[in-house]
This record gives sequence, C-alpha cells and structure tokens, in this order.
Amino acid sequence: MNAPENPSPTTTFALIPPAASTPWYWHLVADELRERGHGVITVDLPCADDSAGLEAYADIAAQTIGDARDVVIVAQSLGAYTGTLIADRVNAQLLILLTPMIPLPGESPGDWWENTGYAQARQEQVARLGWAPEQDDDPQNVFFHELSDHMVEEVTAHAVGQSGHPFQDPLPLETWPNTPTRVLICRDDRFFPVDFLRKLTRERLQIDPDEMGGGHPVALSRPVELADKLEGIWRK
Repeated sequence: MNAPENPSPTTTFALIPPAASTPWYWHLVADELRERGHGVITVDLPCADDSAGLEAYADIAAQTIGDARDVVIVAQSLGAYTGTLIADRVNAQLLILLTPMIPLPGESPGDWWENTGYAQARQEQVARLGWAPEQDDDPQNVFFHELSDHMVEEVTAHAVGQSGHPFQDPLPLETWPNTPTRVLICRDDRFFPVDFLRKLTRERLQIDPDEMGGGHPVALSRPVELADKLEGIWRK
C-alpha cells in the first residue's frame, strides 16, 4: 500500500470526524491546512440520526466530497468505517486512518471491540498506569487530559449525540479498497492504547503505523503537529 507520487505542492484533504462529533472538531487543523495552501473539505455526518447507518454515512460523505479530485481522506476513530467505505467510490489518492477503528470487510463497529481484544488492551493499560476504576471512567482522564479547561468547555458545547445504528451495520465491502492506506496513531492515546493500535495495524493492514504525540482528540490538542504529519504522510 504505497502512496502515489505527488507532483502538486498542495492537495485537498477530506476530514471525516470521530463519533459524536461535528465538522467543528477539525476547525483548527482545517485552518492550518488552508494556510498552507491546501483545499479542505469537512464532512458532517448524521451522528444523532437513529435512521442513519453506515450506508447513509457513506452517501453523505461522498456527496460532500463531490467532484473533488485527488482527495486525501483523513478519517478518525469510528470515522475509519466511513473513510474505508468511500475511498474507492470517490477515487481518493490516499486514505489516512487516524487513531482508527480499523475495520475488516463485513465487520460491524459493534463487533469490532470484541474482535480486536480491545477490553483486554484497556485492562492492561489500567494496570500499567495504576489507575483506579473511577479514573478509567473519567472522560477528563481518558479523553481530555491534554486539553485546556476552555477547550473542554468548547468540546462540550459542540458535542452531539451518537446513534447506535451505525454500530449494528457490517461494513458493506468484500475486500479492502484499492486506495493506498496509511495509519496514524498517537502515543498518548488513552482511549485506544498505542500498543493495541500498533498490533491491530500490522495484523489487519500488514503495514507499520505512523506515530505522533498526543491523546485521542489530537486535532484539538495538537493541530499544527497533526497538520505536519498529514502533509508528511501525503508527500511520502
């Protein structure tokens, strides 16, 4: 899965958010990429719509991208399902999965947790870090540990509900897309432990992931560093 050569100094990044998130999640990264001359498309998924499953997510994402050419899809966490589903459909030049739920064809997001051994990975992390049970249940500790109090308030203000419908739907693909694929993981991610994602990337995609610092909501905690990494992966 090697990335294509890029004769152009800029490209268009299509940003697909994680669960329970709106395009606002990407606003700092989007501004950074635009300042560097790139096009940016932010996808607004119907997270709170109980009638919308993976097919609806894919339709909306593909319609949002439209006729844009040579797009680099960046899909985070649950968004990896949508990004994988549309990569060939929109003729993306590259698919970057960020702190992702790396799917298998035919696997639902609901089954992903048990299939990947996620619970054991989290238990090992809790033991390694010496957390009490209440610490493992605290979003401030698991998700927001790198964010300022002001940013946490902003996140809360922009939060949307996440329907369980997409978690029931098997990924409607028979094979992995033909689109060159890379994975970017965060070494300080407390929701998807880094060792867990390293192993999952190698098992499911037979590649080594790219890595950077930061926790799970890295687009909010380290937008400049994330933009650097996305550009670097694309240029490779």
